[in-house]
Amino acid sequence: MTQQPVTRTRVGIVGGGPAGLMLSHLLSKQGIDNVVLESRDHETIANTHRAGILEQPSVDMLTGTGVDGRVKTVGDEHRGIFLRFDGESHALDFPELVGATVTLYAQNEVFVDLAAARERDGGDVRFETEVVEVLDIDSDTPGVRFRSVAGGEQGPVEELRCDILVGADGSRSTVRKALQAGTEGKDYFTAYPFAWFGILAEAPKSSPELIYARSEHGFGLISQRSETVQRMYFQCDPATRVEDWSDDRIWERLQKIVAGPDGLTLKTGPIIDKTVLGFRSFVRTPMDHRNVFLAGDAGHTVPPTGAKGLNLAFADVRVLFEALDSWASTGSRDLLDAYSDTVLARVWKAQNFSSWMTTMLHARPEASEFEDMRVRGELLNVVSSRFGQQYLAEQYTGWPHR
Repeated sequence: MTQQPVTRTRVGIVGGGPAGLMLSHLLSKQGIDNVVLESRDHETIANTHRAGILEQPSVDMLTGTGVDGRVKTVGDEHRGIFLRFDGESHALDFPELVGATVTLYAQNEVFVDLAAARERDGGDVRFETEVVEVLDIDSDTPGVRFRSVAGGEQGPVEELRCDILVGADGSRSTVRKALQAGTEGKDYFTAYPFAWFGILAEAPKSSPELIYARSEHGFGLISQRSETVQRMYFQCDPATRVEDWSDDRIWERLQKIVAGPDGLTLKTGPIIDKTVLGFRSFVRTPMDHRNVFLAGDAGHTVPPTGAKGLNLAFADVRVLFEALDSWASTGSRDLLDAYSDTVLARVWKAQNFSSWMTTMLHARPEASEFEDMRVRGELLNVVSSRFGQQYLAEQYTGWPHR
């Protein structure tokens, strides 16, 4: 029987999206050997359009650790949002309320920056590499079996052995599935009765800030991508089919959602991308087992309403990196052993905020008139109270990583 080639490293990272690459980058800066395995190819990830609203600590992780400064030149700093209901927009000024801003910078752009930094620094990042089995999660040297799938061709199975194995491989995580099958953790899950129909359109900006709108026609988000390309969403049924929606029908729905006595009119243009995004919340507890750790969507997902997904992933990475750095330099496992409890405290805060924003802004299909009027009262409470505005602003702009 042919012996499988074995690669050995201190930290094995499954998943080469923003979370996995950021962790690899930080570890390498401290001289901690690591290998990243990613099933997709570089171009697929770079061209998968996903919105990104970065909290300041996430921006700082990109600019302050030597990744790239593009987020400062290409990213679009935002000083607030508009909450819109009853056809009227209410401005929330984040710097005035809580002294913070957020930056609009697409997740695929974050990936491009991190992938370039790993290539520049000689990082061992293996794209088009499929993990076929997770090994020995109860041992001191867990690992994976993997093979190249470059060009659609399957290569021979190889083995990666490491002191620490990290699953940063997204919501369908292979590493998490191994923990689910082999440990006594618990999964928390809820699905929402609606989805988002998302578009990218070649059009000018319709608003200087993002608009979160609730109307009798459901929820709408008027977001942005650049000066010439905009991203927008409207609430839809999870079973909605993209092919059933023409460009004209989409613009008509979005305009109905934002219509009001102030005459707000969206700037339209050719729609270049359409997608339907399902809504769910998920948390795996604990997010570790012995020498195996989860980070980002592998351990938790949130609906996009609160703009927390990538920010939670980067916060996980910050905590995990500091724990690994301490372990590598001193041999102490104290921070590693505290990792799951530390990050889950933040995760549950984000779950609460994301759920609150989602239920306040979306119309449930079976909602009664009483519920609709109660939610209107909730929105009035937020916009008519400085404390209500501050609460939303503080949650939206995020909490310190430490």
